[in-house]
Amino acid sequence: MAAQANLKFKIQNSKFLSLVFIFVLNLRYFFFETKMEFETLTLPNGLRFVHKRVKSAVAYCGLTINAGTRDELEHEHGMAHFLEHVLFKGTKTRDSLKISAMLESQGGDLNAFTAKEETAVHAIVLRGDLSRAFDIISDVVFNPTFPAAELEKEKDVVRDEINLYRDSPSETIFDEFEELLFPSSSLGRNILGSAGSLRRFSAQGVRSFVNRCYTTDQMVFSSVGCFGLERVAKLANRYFAQLPRSNAQGQRGQAPAYSAFSKTHKKSTHQAHCLLGNRTFGYAHSNRFALFLLANMLGGPSQNSRLSLALRETHGLAYGVEVASMLYSDCGATTIYFGTEKGAVEKCLSVVNEELEKLRSDRLSAVQLNRAKKQLLGQIAIGAESNEQTMLGMGKSLLAYGRVDSAREVEEHIRAVTAEQIQVLACEVFDPKTLSSLIYR
Repeated sequence: MAAQANLKFKIQNSKFLSLVFIFVLNLRYFFFETKMEFETLTLPNGLRFVHKRVKSAVAYCGLTINAGTRDELEHEHGMAHFLEHVLFKGTKTRDSLKISAMLESQGGDLNAFTAKEETAVHAIVLRGDLSRAFDIISDVVFNPTFPAAELEKEKDVVRDEINLYRDSPSETIFDEFEELLFPSSSLGRNILGSAGSLRRFSAQGVRSFVNRCYTTDQMVFSSVGCFGLERVAKLANRYFAQLPRSNAQGQRGQAPAYSAFSKTHKKSTHQAHCLLGNRTFGYAHSNRFALFLLANMLGGPSQNSRLSLALRETHGLAYGVEVASMLYSDCGATTIYFGTEKGAVEKCLSVVNEELEKLRSDRLSAVQLNRAKKQLLGQIAIGAESNEQTMLGMGKSLLAYGRVDSAREVEEHIRAVTAEQIQVLACEVFDPKTLSSLIYR
């Protein structure tokens, strides 16, 4: 599925992209694999590239690395995120100011993000500045110097980010929920880290994480723009082909056993925050399309969301509801979040449980199922209009699946979902015996 595997259905993102036919062409430096909607090439060092040609004056490109919070050792909590910050603090040929000016002086943008299982460094530039984007991404990822003074300054920046995040209970409740869902596991730890772990970070520690996790066989460079694979190949050869081949060492640890929990914490907030959820399967599971459809039915756009209609429109109890399916390589989680007045928590939970019971006990009619499929497919099509999301989705998809699904293939998968699948999945994911809850009130 050509999508980043963590999907919140209140704000839709769709990175479902494409492949249709394959032919192979061997050239001097590259292995090419050409498709109708996208093209790929692989360098001898194992670094893969995927490109989609579109009509646009703007080019989008980025390097997605199969390394995130889950790959941290116990003493490295927050290292993946901290590394994302300090990559931009200096290279062998540029200081932080030159790195910032490389694209921004031309009206472009250089950015990055960290997730539980991946990190991405990406850029948006005018089409004529594509070479600059390849150059700077290659430089910051493969030639960072991690100046000690810059690292210390950036610790203060990340510390402020942590404190800002803690001021938002609607955000911190998700972190605590995952800590309980994946206990004593790097997968359950929050992405930002802690003040204590941050204090211990050093340039040597950062380099150790890079050497262990930033390997060429676990990277994909994706691009979208009005240029062909020949242009990508030329720039790939200039900025990436000289890198030595490196391979991942070891495998990620298995997710810990799950036991349902129910916890309530007193918080000095105006509103109560409620999160329900359960463990699910990984992003390669055949039922993932049914799960996305089920989650979208529960928490999609207002008139499509069963929970929004029930909580907001019918009872006026909550402003918004979020249903998220977060799928990782070997496991996942589906959650339901809402905020409400502290005195309305029990009523909201009763309404939510009523809606979940309907899905467990009443099989969807053909009309209901077709309506749900059409709504989700429409959202996917609209989301695919974002070239930036398309670029990021291609990279994630090639890393996760070794391929990028075509729009037609995604549609076929969704249309193949049956009412029985939805009901069985609802009984599993929203089983009252295994459904966990965390409430701030």
